[in-house]
Amino acid sequence: MLDKIKKEIADSFEKISKTLQNNLSRVRTGRANPSVLDGLVVDYYGSQSPLKNVAQVSVPEARLLQIQPFDKSMIAAIEKSIMSANLGMTPTNDGNVVRIPFAQLTEDKRKTLVKDVKKIGEDAKVSLRNLRRDQNEAVKKSEKDKKISEDESKKWQQEIQNLIDKYTKQIDDQVSAKEKEVMTI
Repeated sequence: MLDKIKKEIADSFEKISKTLQNNLSRVRTGRANPSVLDGLVVDYYGSQSPLKNVAQVSVPEARLLQIQPFDKSMIAAIEKSIMSANLGMTPTNDGNVVRIPFAQLTEDKRKTLVKDVKKIGEDAKVSLRNLRRDQNEAVKKSEKDKKISEDESKKWQQEIQNLIDKYTKQIDDQVSAKEKEVMTI
């Protein structure tokens, strides 16, 4: 049963970690990053399609995103999607490609972004704590049902806590790395 609990925790942590990475990748830093456009959909002849299905996104310079549509008639729709997504960026086009310049972040904006990063990290840790609570309740239920002894229950709860501590440190490391990236000029 302990192996089953460990596997459940590991599987759940993978999901939490992927969500954390996805959320952190959307936080804007001073450099251009194509992941800020993840989730952006474009009206492609009446149907909503992800941007990556209708255009190629590249980073020709550190502070510039370039979007090369597969069909040049999509430029206006891509610009409209970027503007309506409220990303805080203003696209420009030259008839062939859409360019999105990234402005230098101010110190205040960087501090605000660090707060956002910390909140994202805290949300991931809350998910971990909920996972710990659920697994500890399962162990306590097994003890109450006399499936395991009190000593085994304490031992398993300690093992669960050790796993959660290990995963919490990984989350803290990811958050610290992102904070450092945001604060780097």
